[in-house]
Amino acid sequence: MQMTNNINYQKQLDKIIQGLGDVAPSLLLHTCCAPCSSYCIEYLSNYFNITVLYYNPNIYPESEYNHRKSEQIRLIGEMKTKYPVKFIDCDFESEKFYETVKGMENCREGGERCFKCYRLRLTKAAKVASENGFDWFTTSLTISPLKNAQKINEIGEELANEYNVKFLPSDFKKKEGFKRSIELSKKYNLYRQNYCGCVYSYKRLVNGD
Repeated sequence: MQMTNNINYQKQLDKIIQGLGDVAPSLLLHTCCAPCSSYCIEYLSNYFNITVLYYNPNIYPESEYNHRKSEQIRLIGEMKTKYPVKFIDCDFESEKFYETVKGMENCREGGERCFKCYRLRLTKAAKVASENGFDWFTTSLTISPLKNAQKINEIGEELANEYNVKFLPSDFKKKEGFKRSIELSKKYNLYRQNYCGCVYSYKRLVNGD
């Protein structure tokens, strides 16, 4: 059953941005792919010094992972932003994804298996942000209409408390963010994948489910 989101995370984000000082704070932005990150980078780079973290052990197959990563790096190099955007690469670590979702192989798309995947990737982001002294961390995942923004923000807040680093709330699909990401994808001729990323979403695509 889909969770009902009663919290306006975009308003929370607006309030935080309004309260920022003259010096742009550092933000570790976990990204899932170039298209989803495009609007997030365009929007947030006006207020933060962004470092993109590409950690997505869920993606299948490895060639798809490398393709998405190369597009992410290309986008960062081509986008014009107020503050320069940096990039942190991570090992693929696909085995961690399969260990995390073991026993949930037959779960429906958007359910508990996906929630475990959100947590896996956000945990990495929280650790990296904490260990490297970032002011904030967040993720591009909330831009997708297929992702549960409430669950993502709940996990982010839990990890913020655990790792003692601030989580930037978001629902990037608001304010026509998803529409803008499509426009930017066309502008930069980005590869837009037709499945979420994991082998289970890939099988659904292939099987026409």
